[in-house]
Amino acid sequence: MRPVMHGDLTALARHLLTLAAPQRPTACAQLIAQADAADRYRKRFGRAHPRWGNGTLMARARVLPLPPEPRLQDVEYARCLILVLTALTRRGPASRNGPVG
Repeated sequence: MRPVMHGDLTALARHLLTLAAPQRPTACAQLIAQADAADRYRKRFGRAHPRWGNGTLMARARVLPLPPEPRLQDVEYARCLILVLTALTRRGPASRNGPVG
């Protein structure tokens, strides 16, 4: 997966807000895996994956329902951000392509 930037985190967290809380961890892991696969596709074929984008989380999330970004005081949004950050840090150093942020 390409390096993760602030916009990637917020895009994925915003999409997760559209899902029921019990669905969020699985969806988060799936979308991260798809962004990773899209990056491998991009490197191999020299173009973005037709459904999953260019290997960034933002490209993967932006084709999904995205509500406007809430304030950080929104508890559910904060939980979604934490979920994304936790999932990314659990990937381990071998999976990372640079620091988060």
